[in-house]
Amino acid sequence: MYIDPHVHMVSRTTDDYERMALAGCVAITEPAFWAGYDRSSPKGFFDYFSILTDTEPKRAAQYGIAHHTWLCINPKEAEDPVFAREVIDLIPDFLDRPNVLGIGEIGLNKNSRNELEILEAHLQLAADRDQMVLVHTPHLEDKRKGTRLIMDAIANFGRLDAGRVLIDHVEEHTVREVLDRGFWAGMTLYPDTKCTPQRAADIFEMHGTERLWINSAGDWGPSDPLAVPKCREEMRRRGHLEATIRKVSFDNPLKFLSQTGRFKTEVTPTR
Repeated sequence: MYIDPHVHMVSRTTDDYERMALAGCVAITEPAFWAGYDRSSPKGFFDYFSILTDTEPKRAAQYGIAHHTWLCINPKEAEDPVFAREVIDLIPDFLDRPNVLGIGEIGLNKNSRNELEILEAHLQLAADRDQMVLVHTPHLEDKRKGTRLIMDAIANFGRLDAGRVLIDHVEEHTVREVLDRGFWAGMTLYPDTKCTPQRAADIFEMHGTERLWINSAGDWGPSDPLAVPKCREEMRRRGHLEATIRKVSFDNPLKFLSQTGRFKTEVTPTR
């Protein structure tokens, strides 16, 4: 069994659900993200949040996969603070839905002032509502700077426990600092960018397995919804113990996500 704790199934087909189930996936979490285009009104986000909290859980359940989600306006669409705050105002009405785990994936894209303002607005909502947080970090040359800005912003909210925050998309040059500051860290396995399964296995060998997980993201771009089992196979090929492989692909996400009180690895039967 494995958990894919960050995968965007709204951009995948039902065939992908079937393939993931056959590979051993029992549960996923799907953070709100950029759809490949900027949405023109908050109503678009209302519909998107409805899909994440109603349609996708039903689609996943057909294949025995428990579906969970995180809600936010992503940093790519945060350059207009007025628009972004209108979207954030929609989120509280969805937070009590049974598959919602918290606020995410929030963070920074270009490390701009407006993005930071909206990141802080999300963090305020998380602090006010005692929500867990899943964070997106910038790509390429801005990753280290953006990761540090994000961690500093979180530290400014004294009520946010670093142990209930996952900093995702870490790479070789950011993982150690994230872990040293008490956060959980996620490695996103992409064919060409972020981390490959091979690089993720290297990082486990360099930094250990505490507070680390792997995920596929599996979005509308070049990505692979089976990246987690492929990383498991890479670790197996290198001779890692089965207990170690299970820890990074099942036990660790289970431990972190169970803090929400809503995460489950079984689908509730319906009649």
